[in-house]
Amino acid sequence: MTKSMFALLGGLVAVAGLAAQSKPSPLVGVWQAVEVTMTGPVARTITIPEPRPNLIILTPKYYSRVEVHAEGPRPLLPEPATASADQLRATWGPFVGEAGTYEVNREVITMRPISARDPAAMAPGAFIAYTYRLEGQTLWVTHQRNQAGALPNPATIKLVRVE
Repeated sequence: MTKSMFALLGGLVAVAGLAAQSKPSPLVGVWQAVEVTMTGPVARTITIPEPRPNLIILTPKYYSRVEVHAEGPRPLLPEPATASADQLRATWGPFVGEAGTYEVNREVITMRPISARDPAAMAPGAFIAYTYRLEGQTLWVTHQRNQAGALPNPATIKLVRVE
């Protein structure tokens, strides 16, 4: 009888654990930034117009994000192999591409890049932590800290679920 009780209890714990693991996080999906609120000396709110040049994909464990941080169209490169440094900076400088793993602990999302346009983001121990708030199909994330410490003028990004 005792062995049966432990077997039943063990089975229930295993099933409960699988059920908890199979419940997808409400953050999983595809998101687009629609607004950025900056603090500090350059405090302002920017609404990102359509078509929004950014996409963030969250799976249960991994993320990928691509973003263009330019206030207008980026110039086309006439010939990449012979482009000047200024032409390359104008076209590729505002582009952010990054993918890696993430974890959620209470109201904090910590992202750890595996691949990034910026090699510094891939340094051992590199991370960025955000607090977040989710209401329906809208997600707000606020930069908090990275491997160097707290960020002095955190920005808040408002995202909407697109899938």
